[in-house]
This record gives sequence, structure tokens and C-alpha cells, in this order.
Amino acid sequence: MKLGTINHNGRPALVAQKGEATVLLAELYQSAGLDNPPASMNDLIEAGDAELARARKAVKEGSAKPLDEGAIDWLPPQTRPSKVLGVAFNNMGIRKSAHRDAGVPNFFLKAPSCLIGHGKPVIMEEHYGETIPELELAAIIGKRCRKISVEDARDAIFGYTITNDVTSHGLKFGLDSIATTREPDLIRPHHLAWRNLHGEDDRDVYFVYHTRSKATDTFGPIGPWLTTADEVADPNALEVKGWFDGEPFAIDSTASYRFKIEEVIAEASNYFTLEPGDVICFGTSAKGVGKFPNGHRSVNMHKLSGVIDIEIEGLGRLSNPVVHAWK
Repeated sequence: MKLGTINHNGRPALVAQKGEATVLLAELYQSAGLDNPPASMNDLIEAGDAELARARKAVKEGSAKPLDEGAIDWLPPQTRPSKVLGVAFNNMGIRKSAHRDAGVPNFFLKAPSCLIGHGKPVIMEEHYGETIPELELAAIIGKRCRKISVEDARDAIFGYTITNDVTSHGLKFGLDSIATTREPDLIRPHHLAWRNLHGEDDRDVYFVYHTRSKATDTFGPIGPWLTTADEVADPNALEVKGWFDGEPFAIDSTASYRFKIEEVIAEASNYFTLEPGDVICFGTSAKGVGKFPNGHRSVNMHKLSGVIDIEIEGLGRLSNPVVHAWK
């Protein structure tokens, strides 16, 4: 089942895919003789399996007038997660360059306020500098969990969607990175163990903060559909494709992830209580194609304007134009 959220008559409304059409979920409920349709994706998720079963019944048995696809105002399918969690360097092709492999996912947070829907513009400001798209599978958590096992991690997933983890290297390294040289008495083994040293007197410690570079407004395109977990047999083997203005720039698979979906969720739950509706983004797809040999790293959205399309097998297609605010 594919579900989404749109702006309908000035208010968020749930929609479902019925055949090839997009229809209001509330109308499906009504025509199927079901009362009290969920008002939001959060309401549907938090209501649990019984409400999910009612939604499936509504989609199967109900009928509704198809919406005009060209006029739909898409919102993020999950509009108000408590957190959006990302994983850095979770692609084996990219991770090969790491000085040391920590052996666990490297997490960062994106602000929920950066999320935008299908068709909405990713807005570049002139001072952002080099900014790239990152094509990613995301999961929406279906139940509250803490310290969940790898074996049980898939049971915590309500559904999957597509996200573009827009990342500004200009902001990251221009505004949010700091290098320090520590005094000998302040150096600890963990300060240096993760990188290659340049001589015995190398006491340089580096700090990078992934806030502006990852969570600036419009840096979180997501959707349009949330596909329920029962329709995704193996999230670790989905083809991922990206286009810039119709020209392919990346073809990869979630099989390239260094840490599998279950491993990421289990590790995250050791540190963060995962709440219903939370979004976890699992890492970029990086294999380049054509005139984009480095994939997403060849697409500088700060220099190029056009449309970024991302398609993940079985989940749909997410499209967002890139707009330069200073032009």
C-alpha cells in the first residue's frame, strides 16, 4: 500500500494510490463504510496494526474520485517526525577512502523543518557553496523502541520512502568545521585513533558539525509515497537511480550499503529512543554514470539549476527542482 500527504484545501490530508490514481484516503474510508479515518500519517502509524488493516480494507474496497496529478500539492509523507536520523559514509564505494572504519554507522541528525514534498524547490543561496544531492532509502519507524536487536529491527519499520539528503560542502567546511592543535597534556588516544597521523608531533584534532550543511531549509526532499513495509521484500537489494534534468547521474543499489537496514536501526536504538513516525535515512547511492563519473558528487546544485529525480525500485519517483535564489 502506498500512502502520502498532500495540501488539500489548505490543510494536510492523507492520500493513497488506488490503481494508477491518487485519491483521498478519507473518501476511501467513507465509501468502504469505515468511520473515523486517520487525520495524519502520525495518527495512522501510532494507531497500530488495527488501523493499518482498516486502511488496507479502505484502499481495497473503497472508491474515490482521482485527483488531478498535475495539481497535487505534495507534502512530506510524514510531516512531523520527532527526528530525522542520517548515516554518513554508508556506501562501500565511498567508505573505502576512510582512514579507519569505526565498525558502526556514523550518525547525524537533520532538522524536521528541512523536509519538503515532491515537486517543491530545493533553494540555493549564493553563500552555500558546493551543494550535492544524495539519493537515499529512508524508513519510517512504526513503534517506539529502544535497544532493539538486529533480528527484530525490521519489525519496527512501518514503511519506506525516498529522500534526497541534500548536503552543502561549502557550509560544512566553510562554516561548521574547526581544526585545533591540542596541547600534549590534553591529547587522549581517542582524539587521534580515527585518522592517519603525520609524524609523532601531530596533535591536530578536527571537528565537523553537520547542522547547517544537512539541515538547512529545503535540504530534505522526501516522498512522494510511503510504501508500507509488507510490500518491500528486501530493502537491502533495491535499485536506486538518479537523473539531473533527465540525464542519469547515478545507478546503484542499497546492496552497496556498508551497514544493512537492520544493523542501522539496531545500532541507532542503542542511543536514541525511536519514536513512531521517526525517519531514518540509510546512506547515499554513489555509482556514477555517463558524464557524471562520481555520481552525486559530480552534481553541484550551487552551479547547476534543473530537476533532480530519484527513483528507488518499488517506491516511486521523487522529483525536485533546484532554484538559485540570487538569480
